[in-house]
Amino acid sequence: MNKILSAHFRAYIQAMGKLQLDIATSSDLIGVETKSTGLSLGGREPLKNGSAVFALGGRINILKEIDQPALIPHTAEENSQRYPYEVLFRSLHKLLMDTAASEYLFCGDFFGEEFIFYDIFAGPFAVLYEHFNMVLPNCYDALGLMLMIRIVHEHQMVMFRQRIPCLDSYLDKVNTSLWFRFKLVLGMHLDSLRNGNIRILLEDDVHPHYVMQHYAEFIASLDVESLVNIDDQHGDGQLDLILGRLQMAIDDLLIKLAKTFTKPKLQATFLINNYDMTTAVLKEEMLLEHFNDLIKFVESQDSEESSSSAEKPLPTDLEPLVRDFLSRWKAAIKLMYEDVITTFSDSLCRKMILTLAHIQLTSYYKRFRECARRIEGSFNGSFNRDMFPVPYIFYEFKRYLKTL
Repeated sequence: MNKILSAHFRAYIQAMGKLQLDIATSSDLIGVETKSTGLSLGGREPLKNGSAVFALGGRINILKEIDQPALIPHTAEENSQRYPYEVLFRSLHKLLMDTAASEYLFCGDFFGEEFIFYDIFAGPFAVLYEHFNMVLPNCYDALGLMLMIRIVHEHQMVMFRQRIPCLDSYLDKVNTSLWFRFKLVLGMHLDSLRNGNIRILLEDDVHPHYVMQHYAEFIASLDVESLVNIDDQHGDGQLDLILGRLQMAIDDLLIKLAKTFTKPKLQATFLINNYDMTTAVLKEEMLLEHFNDLIKFVESQDSEESSSSAEKPLPTDLEPLVRDFLSRWKAAIKLMYEDVITTFSDSLCRKMILTLAHIQLTSYYKRFRECARRIEGSFNGSFNRDMFPVPYIFYEFKRYLKTL
């Protein structure tokens, strides 16, 4: 069984390797000049997967698929599908968990001795360790590493709830390796900011700098609160320190770039534009965290509005979104307020982010109501009578803005 399972996992890993979509290289760092990497803003030639290097986007959905069945490699390959490594990582470990749980329970029931399981799985564990020792040293995707840390944590919780301890030691070792690599890559981002060549990074423009956009998207994409909690429980508690150093490094770099402008007015304008862009990115990420389904629905309708052939949604498609929004919109605004209070110390910054979130959410909700009106028969449903007037969002935000 040791040999059979070892060969099984080795073959699965080999097949999964053909499905991997590479996201980042050693040059894809926050402070690296974009011309040297191909990643770009403002007219430069973009990387094929450049947007995924610093912005999480839809990759976060992998955390909603923790319990989904493992991928079938030949089916995905036939469909020419490619995945970021964290998707393959989850699939591999889902296969491991299912196989290990079954074998562990069998060993206990049939042999009456659970330790036999570890003799059987010594080979598969060795295959997996060998695989990760090859993959991790070449992984420069900090967001992917973050997602894998979250996946391992979720898998540990699954095994704990099932009261099956056979993977405890293995998952602890994988978790330790992921944290080590994650903090190493964060350190590379930090060094890229500290060692940024001002002459190369300089752009004769007071508009937001692409380095600041990289940083804003990156920090907004990191699930900092969850990561810090996991690090405090299982790591060395150094993540907070690294993130604080990143913030200081980006501040120092921006000030150096601002000083390249000869006029004080231009220096101030440059700094204001960059910090304003950061608050806008954080505001959008905050809304996506709480109203992701509604935002995606509205944007999909906006993009299809001009297409007469686009398939129109039915009232039954709309009703779950309305029900979900109505059941928790006030609670979500309260959570955003609490997030802003704990994250930002400056009162003006807090007000700015909450105000921007209010304006954007109002816009989304207004467009959501307009979409509903265009859906034939949708306003005959009883749920539409529950949709409140748009100004109610302002009144709810105002409650919290008064306290800042």
